[in-house]
Formats: sequence, C-alpha cells, structure tokens
Amino acid sequence: MESVSGRDRDNKVMDDVLTIAGRSFQSRLWLGTGKYRSKQLMARCHAASGTEMVTLAVRRVNLTDRSKESELDYIDRSKVHILPNTAACYTAEDAIRTARLALEVGLSNWIKLEVIGDQKTLFPDNEGLLEATRVLVKEGFVVLPYTSDDLVNARKLIDAGAAAVMPLAAPIGSGLGIQNMTNLKILREAITQVPLIVDAGVGTASDAAIAMELGYDGVLLNTAVAEAEDSERMAMAMKLAVEAGRAAFLAGRMPRREYAVASSPLAGTIASGR
Repeated sequence: MESVSGRDRDNKVMDDVLTIAGRSFQSRLWLGTGKYRSKQLMARCHAASGTEMVTLAVRRVNLTDRSKESELDYIDRSKVHILPNTAACYTAEDAIRTARLALEVGLSNWIKLEVIGDQKTLFPDNEGLLEATRVLVKEGFVVLPYTSDDLVNARKLIDAGAAAVMPLAAPIGSGLGIQNMTNLKILREAITQVPLIVDAGVGTASDAAIAMELGYDGVLLNTAVAEAEDSERMAMAMKLAVEAGRAAFLAGRMPRREYAVASSPLAGTIASGR
C-alpha cells in the first residue's frame, strides 16, 4: 500500500481552499455578529472558530458615527473579511439601497443579499432576490444570496451573476438542523458552477458536519454559537465539525449495506489443531 507522508497530507489540506470571486479561504465556516452576550464574546468566538468571513447586518451598525462602539471595533479586518448583510430588507429596492450604503462607507463590495418575504418565517422573497441580484451584479457587487432550497431559483440566481448560492437548511435562528435533506442533495448534484453555502438552521456541530458531508462548500451560522451555553466551546466545535465533514466528503464514505459484513473475513484464516 502506498503511504502518504505528513507533508503530503498537509499539502492536501492547504490546497483544499474555498474560492469565491477570486478570493480564497482556508476556513469553510462563516459566522455572524448578532445575538452575542457581548462584543468581546463575539470576538473570542470568531477566534475560536478560525473563521475568515463574518457577516454584519448593515442596518444594525452605526456606520455614520464611528465614535460610538460597534461590532466593527472587535473585528480584525487584517484576518477576517466582512460580508455586509441586507438583513431586515423586505423589498429589492431596500436591499439594493442597503448594499450601496455598505459600499459607500467602506465595508465591502461583497454582499450577503437577503430579501425577506415573510416576517414570521423569514423565508426569502425569491422574486425580489433575483431582481436585486441582477441590479447589484451589474454595479460590480459580489453577490451571495440567501435563498430557499429551490433548484430552479438557484439556477436563475447563478444566471443573474451570483458568486455563490446560500440555501437555508431550516428557518433562520431555529436550530432545527437540516430539514430538507433531499432538496439540498438535489441542489448539490445539479449545481457545480458556483460554491454552495448552507445558510440558516444549523443548531449544533453534527448539523454542520452533515452539511459538509453532503458536499457543500461551506456553512454560515450565527445563533448556534451566540446562544450556546458556552459559546466559545461551540465555536470550536463548529470549526472541527466543518473540517471533519469536509474531510469525510473528500474521503468518500463506504457503501451502505442492508446486512452485516464481517470486519475480519473467515476466508484465508489459518486453523490450528493444536
């Protein structure tokens, strides 16, 4: 059997990067900035997770008066890329305006695009999302839309220029884990043009691992860490889960069988009469 040296293994890990719009990330775990018990805790969780991308709701941050403390003061922008978020936008026009504001104040030309269609479930308005994607892509934004697990709509978003597609696994903040396994599998099998990031619904580390084992390119979560009893420990658990799920996907799981197969086959064994 051909052995694999430690250096070869390290090279494989280093080569397995997530690339979006020409930017590469070693970490496939993205975190949010909301709901933490303190901004200091948020920063510690980001560090524990190893994330290189954090989302920031543009509407929640005071962008005009920088003398006031905000989440921005606790994000090391030399290590972490900020992904502005159009959270709480219910029309395409509102989302477009919010994205432009984020760019104007120097946050980023990357945008996590949300156009919410229902206040109770926070499910996306796919029609408005598609409209906003078309406009922002034409203006030079790198658009990463939060969407439903609808293959047809995902394809339309890609045709409109989305740099990645981010389908929900369950309602935002629910912690229910992956509730739509079949649809997510279909999306993964059908879409290869852009990265797919599971966004919303992850509640614990096993949920993140399952998403990665399905072949998704990354996981974006917030509440699962922010509302955990020990947020820093959960951030570390999510880091390990994403890494383990990715490694398992790349390794290729064994086939499922209906019956047992002995780990030590009897064929070829030596029987002794002594």
